[in-house]
Amino acid sequence: MFADLSPIVAATAHWLTRAFPASGGALADALCEAQARQAATVAARLCCPTAADAALLGLAGPGGSGRLDRISGADAGASPDDHAWRTWVDEVVASWAACLLGDVDLAAAAVAALAQDEHEPDTPTGFGRLVAPDDRDRAAAALLRHPDLLAPVADLHRAGLLERLGRGRALVA
Repeated sequence: MFADLSPIVAATAHWLTRAFPASGGALADALCEAQARQAATVAARLCCPTAADAALLGLAGPGGSGRLDRISGADAGASPDDHAWRTWVDEVVASWAACLLGDVDLAAAAVAALAQDEHEPDTPTGFGRLVAPDDRDRAAAALLRHPDLLAPVADLHRAGLLERLGRGRALVA
């Protein structure tokens, strides 16, 4: 992945795990983080399929988590120290990642679409926790993968993800 996307992926995955935390201890935290990071990576690479797209996002900035915090309630209890990393969260990436986490079939289609971009076309098989979560993954990320809980975030930009994946007509049908 381009280094330009790394801070966005990291911050967005961190936001997802703070908004939809793991339950069950340190292993659950690690499994939840891995799933959030895979979803944010796929979403960022779909949002920025070329080096030029990634560079433009780096210049324009990701926008921050303000709106996401308000609609999800994730800003409750946030300290001023939280502000810096939250500026690196990208709303579209978070929304698309939420879509992928809530629907493994959509996640599989998104990972397959990565082969068409110029980032790292030889890595789509590295997203197993996202596309084929086992029972431990599902238990650890019960909130992170719950479609009803994810809906306010996922619905923000779901249409764009479906369009990017060539499934835009699914909205009309």
